[in-house]
Amino acid sequence: MKRKIITIDDEKCNGCGACIPDCAEGALQMIDGKARLISDLFCDGLGACIGSCPEGAISIEEREAEPYDETKVMAHIAKQGANTIKAHLAHMQDHGEDEFLREGIAYLVENDIEVPAEFLQSKCACGELGDAPGGKEAIAQLVKEEEKCKEPVIDRGPEPAGHGHSHGGGCPGSRLMNFDGAAPPCEEETVTAGPMPSRLRQWPVQLMLIPPHAPFLNGADLLFAADCVPFAYPDFHEKLLKGRVCIVGCPKLDDAQHYLEKMTEIFKLNDVKSIMIAYMEVPCCGGMIRIVEEALKASGKNIPVAKQKIGIKGDEL
Repeated sequence: MKRKIITIDDEKCNGCGACIPDCAEGALQMIDGKARLISDLFCDGLGACIGSCPEGAISIEEREAEPYDETKVMAHIAKQGANTIKAHLAHMQDHGEDEFLREGIAYLVENDIEVPAEFLQSKCACGELGDAPGGKEAIAQLVKEEEKCKEPVIDRGPEPAGHGHSHGGGCPGSRLMNFDGAAPPCEEETVTAGPMPSRLRQWPVQLMLIPPHAPFLNGADLLFAADCVPFAYPDFHEKLLKGRVCIVGCPKLDDAQHYLEKMTEIFKLNDVKSIMIAYMEVPCCGGMIRIVEEALKASGKNIPVAKQKIGIKGDEL
């Protein structure tokens, strides 16, 4: 069958082995000083290993390959303990691979291996664990709430007086909001006392939740920030976020190919004025730079790009 699967550029691979721990499925091994894909059966094609490669040697291609086998993968993963099982199931859930998630849970149940508590009530556990009285009904309600939270909704402000209903459905966590009108200090003002104001101008901030046509993207100066940066860098709001629309993601834990496709659409559909990439000093964070640069190239746009590396102790590098 033809499907997405990772490929490794031998010339770029320096044999550091940083990608191996990030492939819980066991599809990668170090052989003759290079990272090798040892089995198509074990590679899910989601690219969890891509962000950890400091040389950009790993990418995703579409080719003829043996179908991914979740049962064989889970048999391998189960030997590595509860934390690895949990990480693998979360990986499948985050990428919407419901069928593989269901197969993985089924394997655990059939082999009397404990299913992590957070997956006991997932929609994919319903068929395996929802046989108790009232169990499926309760799970179905949880699934309904999960699905509701997947649709971004633009917040259009309060309804006119006398309007009997609201368009603000969906999950509040993914509702699009623009804070420009509510942020008191303008960019020229300097706050000298009291709590520092937030410089966040929009919602949501996660790349996975921002639609490429979101109105706050057009004409904006964009900040692509690796999601560890705001925690490490104490001046994040004043020196990086101020005056910019913020887009946050993790090149190591998230789907790099999806990031590339979505960023390309954002650049194509909007008149972006400038791009700032804020990333951590750890090697896997360099994936953010590569993704933005590849998306920019694919879009055909010429947009100024600046970069800021942040140390794990919060210093500018």
